[in-house]
Order: sequence, then structure tokens, then C-alpha cells
Amino acid sequence: MAHSDGQDVTRLAARDAAQAARVLNDVRNATLAGQRAPVPPRPVIEASWGRMLRSGVDPDHDFRAELLGRDEIERRRQDSPLRHVLPVLREGLLSVADVAQHIMVVADADGRVLWREGSSPVLRKADGMGFEPGADWGEGAVGTNGVGTAAVTRRPVQVFASEHFLRSLATWTCAGAPITDPRDGRLLGVVDLSGPLETMHPATLAWVDAVAKLAEARLRELHLNSLERLRAVAAPLLAKLGGRALAIDTDGWTAAVTGMPYTGRVALPASLPPGLTLLPALGPCTVEPLPGGWLIRIADAPAPTHTTRVVVDVAHPRRWSVTVSGDTGSWTHELSPRHAELLYLLALHRPGRTAAALASDMFGDPARTVTVRAEMSRVRRYLGAFLEHRPYRFCDAAEVELLVPADPCDLLPHSVAPAVLRARDAFPGGAGEEPSPGPPGGPRLALPLVPHPGLQPRRWE
Repeated sequence: MAHSDGQDVTRLAARDAAQAARVLNDVRNATLAGQRAPVPPRPVIEASWGRMLRSGVDPDHDFRAELLGRDEIERRRQDSPLRHVLPVLREGLLSVADVAQHIMVVADADGRVLWREGSSPVLRKADGMGFEPGADWGEGAVGTNGVGTAAVTRRPVQVFASEHFLRSLATWTCAGAPITDPRDGRLLGVVDLSGPLETMHPATLAWVDAVAKLAEARLRELHLNSLERLRAVAAPLLAKLGGRALAIDTDGWTAAVTGMPYTGRVALPASLPPGLTLLPALGPCTVEPLPGGWLIRIADAPAPTHTTRVVVDVAHPRRWSVTVSGDTGSWTHELSPRHAELLYLLALHRPGRTAAALASDMFGDPARTVTVRAEMSRVRRYLGAFLEHRPYRFCDAAEVELLVPADPCDLLPHSVAPAVLRARDAFPGGAGEEPSPGPPGGPRLALPLVPHPGLQPRRWE
């Protein structure tokens, strides 16, 4: 039984669920015991099991984090953009889920279950497994599963019976697909279809993934509609202004500009009060509130130069960020999977990388420079003041720090970039080669490979 893409497992389960469960159990027991399995586990499952073993997770100990309270669940629901696409998810999945004895689960980016609907008997079974609103179903909480593993890999994942790391979940099967913010690739959460192994169909994973993509398309439509509304309000105001100005929404996305080139997004600090302020990409500005956003008037005086510290944080398996700080304050931007890879490479190679070198690092093909330049253009929209090109690099005035996982095997687990794959295996400190110190007397890579203090390997007690 081949495991290259999981289709043989689903077909076997459709024909004989009991036999499929036995085969998967044998594979799991042999692999976790360090023995030769009758067939190899699927790569996505094997990689997840490896993360669990390195973290000291006990497959026989069903540890559960405390459930969120009702108030916190409701707060997360209201804060989550996924609330806007619940009708899309329900229409796409629930119409068949109840008949097929499935349940639909929607979790946030932390793996916390926010919504759950579907077959009543399966909901009762899920209650017995702790698969309920407020529960933590991230990989770090319950091991390999369709919610947590999809969040880590950023890919649709189906987990069958004993492919779950915890033995207590061996009677369960789930298919989860990540839902990302179509504006910037940020993970918003996971939609999952779950049920007993015997109820699952070979097409379940493709079905869930298709509905997740419909939800992302709906989010894109909602964003464009909101920018249109903001543009209608801002256009008359911008027409009366002299100088440079722009209207942005509360997340920094541009609705309209005057007197300056269009830029897709402006990096904003965590708090943006009205009045005079300094924005990293624009310099001194005057900020005025608009319905659904801000009116930004840019001052003509150049911004003073200060020593700047840039922290590229790829230590967490699911969330990555860049933080810029200096004498005038600090701001943080959450990175998409692709931008996390790019900034990791630039932080590692302080002298810089040509477009061809980055294409080779990212895709194993130095000819894919057009793709690299397009992505770097997007990076420069929020980090442009701190990047140089020819070659691409952080500017000499910036002090750069790179935060990586305690275990190099956990570096950007979603990534298949050749340079990242080499880094996971080659260098004990967490990178495939020693970082370059940069030019003498110039910028340095401060604490170049620092394990994140909150992500040390742990063992469940």
C-alpha cells in the first residue's frame, strides 16, 4: 500500500475501515518504536511525528489544555475574520456533513476550536474526545491532527485513525485545510471535517480544501468592498488637499492616494493615535480618523536618521514576524510563509543575495528571478526603508537579529525551499552555514541564532 499522497489509504478505508485501521496502527507502532514499518508513513505524517517526538510528547498520555471560557470564546469569535465566512463554510460542508456523519470544526490560528456543527451523534463522540468549543487542538496540545498539523504545514492535511500521534484518537479521522488572509498570507485558522474512520470518503480532503478556497475568495471580496467604501469617503477630501496624502484602512491597506506613487500597504504601529506621528515607510505624518480607516498627510521635512534594530523572528512553528525598533518607537509586521523564508535568508546572509541566488535558495532554480523580484517588491512595501538591492540585503545602518527554533528541525516547517531544508539538517545551531558577520566595523548579526525562550522542547508530565 503506497503512501505517497494518501489516496490508497482513503480507498482502503472506504472498502474496509477495519483493515485500514490495522495497517495504520502497525505502521505507527513500528515507526514510533524505531523499527521498520510494513510501509512507510506518509511524509506529512512522518514529519509531524518527528516534531512530537522531539518535543517529548507522550503518545500514551492524552494531555488536554484547559478549555477557554465562554467570554473568551466569544471574544475570539468577534475578533476573527472567519466569522464573515461562516455562511460559505456551512453551505459548502454542512449540507452533506450531517448525512455523512461528519462534523465541521472551525479553529483559529492558535488551534482553538471556535465553532463546531454537524451530525449530533458525532458531536457527542467529539465531546468525549475533548473536541469541543474552546479546546486547544494545536499540534503542541494533541499531537498530529487535521487542525494542528494543517496549521503548521499551511497545507490541507488528512489524518487517518492511527496516524494521530495520541493513541486515544486512533478511532478518529479528520481532514483540515488552512484559511489564510488573501491580502498577506497570514494564517487565520483551519476548517476541519471530522468523524469516525469508517465514514470518511476519498474525496473528503479535496472537498474541504475547495471550500476553504471559497472562503478565502469571499474574504478577498469583502476586503475590496471595504476599500471601495473608504475610497468613496476619502476621494473628495484628497481632491482638496495639496501635497502628499493617502487614505488607508485600519490595517494599513491603501484605498486612495494623491501627490505620491501608489503603495499597496503602509506598515502601522500597534497603536495609531490621531495627530503628529512618525510612520516607518512615510516619515513624519499627520493622522486623521476616517470611517473605516485613516487619512495620512505626509510632512515635507525628511525624517531624522536613527540607529535601527531589526528582529526577524522565525522561532515559532506557525507565526513569524519582523520587528523594527529605534529611537522613535517600534512596530511589528506578521510575515507570510514566503516572506518569512526571504527575510530568514537575508538575515542569514548579511552581505546580501542576488536575485539568482535567492531563486536558487527558494526554488532550486536560479532562473526564477522574476518571482523573487516580485516577492521582494512586496516586502519593500513595509520594510523598504531598511532594505537595499543589487544585491538584496538589509541596509548597513540596521542591526539585525535572527531568532530561530531551539531545534533546527522545527525551522519554518511549512517550507520546502532548498536552503531551508539544508538548514534543518546541516548546522547544529539552526542554520545550514555560519552567518556572515557583515563588513568590518559595520552592521552585525546580533545574537545570530537565538532559540526562542518560549519554544524550548518540553515533555508532558
